[in-house]
Amino acid sequence: QVQLVESGGGLVQAGGSLRLSCAVSGPTFSSSAMAWFRQAPGKEREFVAAITRSGRHTLNADSVKGRFTISRDNGKNTVFLQIDSVKPEDTAVYYCAAASLYYGLDPRGYDHWGQGTQVTVSS
Repeated sequence: QVQLVESGGGLVQAGGSLRLSCAVSGPTFSSSAMAWFRQAPGKEREFVAAITRSGRHTLNADSVKGRFTISRDNGKNTVFLQIDSVKPEDTAVYYCAAASLYYGLDPRGYDHWGQGTQVTVSS
């Protein structure tokens, strides 16, 4: 059974940085595309970034380009989201997701999800 556990969220001041991690258990990590999504209160879940199995290719939402960086360590079964120059509008619960047969920004393509980690940005 695949399990995803996010960590690294918290309270950060606008302009600051933080790094989210998602540890994945199970044998399928290196064969799965990974992604981060976020959901702010009262809003729909939103795509943030995705990374291919090898880590060679990434995809970012326009709203986070230049500020968020997704990466992965297949040896440690972990995917990361580096968040720089945070803004109050980045406040949300951040979820990581895994897909065995999909790579992209549609949440319906992802098979497994974590429970989420809260990021709160103060102005």
